[in-house]
Amino acid sequence: MKKINWKLLIICIAIPLAVGGLSTHLTKDNMIMFEYIKKPPLSPPAWLFPVVWTILYTLMGIASYLVASSDAAPREIKGALIFYALQLVFNFLWSIVFFNLEAYLFAFIWLVLLWALILITAIKFFGINKCAGWLMVPYLLWVAFAGYLNYAIYRLN
Repeated sequence: MKKINWKLLIICIAIPLAVGGLSTHLTKDNMIMFEYIKKPPLSPPAWLFPVVWTILYTLMGIASYLVASSDAAPREIKGALIFYALQLVFNFLWSIVFFNLEAYLFAFIWLVLLWALILITAIKFFGINKCAGWLMVPYLLWVAFAGYLNYAIYRLN
């Protein structure tokens, strides 16, 4: 069993948590609108979103650590982490498009692109470390569910 590089692990977990935290900070004033818009069936209560996202950001941070610290070829690791970083950028910007701009259709299209980037990232992670790939699956499923919510909100509002 490989020794854990605690500094790298903490950095890997801190990066997605910081992305999520900054996104929340930049959209917090506009998240109030979520209470007042028409929502579809299966819409979870607002308090659940930060709980789920904290878990998902932590899981993806651990997944990125497993990839970054693996014995795979550096080129393979770099390729996987580039897609990981790209999906984090898309994740960050989705909140701004949805909450700040209230551009629900564009946010849905953006979310579909985000989902594709997460899928590519998960596949690349699976190729390097199976556990890392599996850690991305809850995120992939949650973003699919978010797609349902986003599209329904677009249609209802």
